[in-house]
Amino acid sequence: VQLQASGGGLVQAGGSRRLSCAASGRTFRSYYAIGWFRRAPGKEREFVAAIPWSGVTTYYADSMKGRFTISRDAAKNTVYLQMNSLKPDDTAVYYCAAPLSGGWSASNGYDYDYWGQGTLVTVSS
Repeated sequence: VQLQASGGGLVQAGGSRRLSCAASGRTFRSYYAIGWFRRAPGKEREFVAAIPWSGVTTYYADSMKGRFTISRDAAKNTVYLQMNSLKPDDTAVYYCAAPLSGGWSASNGYDYDYWGQGTLVTVSS
């Protein structure tokens, strides 16, 4: 079971970046959901967005609403995080994670059982 986050890099403030989270070993459907979290230097881990495998509902942290969009391609076992209007404060390592059960709170990192290795997004001013 593996989650592989990719797509990080250096981007200028106001720019966009799309992150991908590819699931291997299990189909995306066997996870209850996929979530994105981030950890900025010197800060606590922070919830970004999440999407159940059904894709019917999406969840966002308030500070990401309107700028970030989470989506999934079940056929490709991949979840995307489209990030627009990026700010220097968005600089962080972004992680994707998956809970295995339905007793799950989207924003609670402790409810997630599998974590990817993270991808670094650096937003320059």
